[in-house]
Amino acid sequence: MNFQHIFFQHLGVAVQWSAFASDACTLPDEWHAVLHVHPRRDGFEPQYRRLLHAERELLALPAFSGATVVMRRYFLSDSTNQQPLVEREDAAALDRIQQPPLDGAKIAAWLYLQRGVTLEPEPGGVAARREHYRHLWYIGKVSTQGDSGEQTSLLLADYVNTLASQNATLAGNCLRTWFFVRDVDTNYAPLVRARRHFFAACGLTPATHYIASTGIGGQPSCTAALVQLSAYALMGHVPEQVWHLHAPEYLNPTHEYGVTFERATAVQYADRRHVIVSGTASIDRHGVVVHPGDVELQTRRMWENVEALLHEAQMGFGDVAQSIVYLRDAADYPLVAAMFRERFPDMPVLFVHAPVCRPAWLIEMECMAIAPIADTRYAPF
Repeated sequence: MNFQHIFFQHLGVAVQWSAFASDACTLPDEWHAVLHVHPRRDGFEPQYRRLLHAERELLALPAFSGATVVMRRYFLSDSTNQQPLVEREDAAALDRIQQPPLDGAKIAAWLYLQRGVTLEPEPGGVAARREHYRHLWYIGKVSTQGDSGEQTSLLLADYVNTLASQNATLAGNCLRTWFFVRDVDTNYAPLVRARRHFFAACGLTPATHYIASTGIGGQPSCTAALVQLSAYALMGHVPEQVWHLHAPEYLNPTHEYGVTFERATAVQYADRRHVIVSGTASIDRHGVVVHPGDVELQTRRMWENVEALLHEAQMGFGDVAQSIVYLRDAADYPLVAAMFRERFPDMPVLFVHAPVCRPAWLIEMECMAIAPIADTRYAPF
């Protein structure tokens, strides 16, 4: 993994990125980039314009030769007013959620890019076709009917129908979900119940498997929407390419405390291994919150848990291509950001204000990791 960063002084935008090239390739073909806007006593529209200019200049760099943006996620400070201003004309999947960047900006971005990919608009999202595989991004969906549980059921039903239109299924193809929840302390419990019942009806149980996921505080732009769903699915693989990571010495199965997601999911290709780590907090192997009230110790335990999941896939933090860090209390940002800079100076990371699904959890992180392998049983990525 190659890590780089650049500061566009004239724009006031800093960019961190990871670039992955398999052992069989000399040029990278997979990138993650996070863009940070430095506030200049300006409003949202000037910050957004600076971000757009920075993205254009970034993609013009030789390091991004041949790269196509597959998915963008914008983190907004006020989605109701800002989301209508955030539109893109290219074919990439576009996700937008109110999770204010903790560096004081009104907007930040995470970009996922690939080389040699064809983007195809599909119902509910965008399919990225590359060689043997299709990667379907179902992005930013909301419902306005009923409570958070009813909205969750409706969103999942729509997603299952979308997958069916691609000859795919929730159990066989979906690798990752994000549930952004308005007032997570109130609305998460009905979501959990609805998801559990829906998954059971789809054949997802403790005896089979669940899906890597983050359930986190986040404000959809529509004020009647209590839940916003985004998801990622893979098509063209065989079941043996996908398995789940547990790290039982550090973490317990989520179903033991009534929720239904996998701690992490690994995907094996001929030339690389992907690991998708779900939202992970300071929890022990009994499902108990560790170090309540102490964000520094919670951060260190969170790192231990994530590292244990990565190690189970023969990977480590040096393979992490990007990370999102969620903080319940914005006042904790200076301490946590300093801790991350000290331990992970090169990791592309975004810090946003978003309460975790249990009030006692002060911090949570998710990440994606990539490592080179050689496995001729499967097609290359």
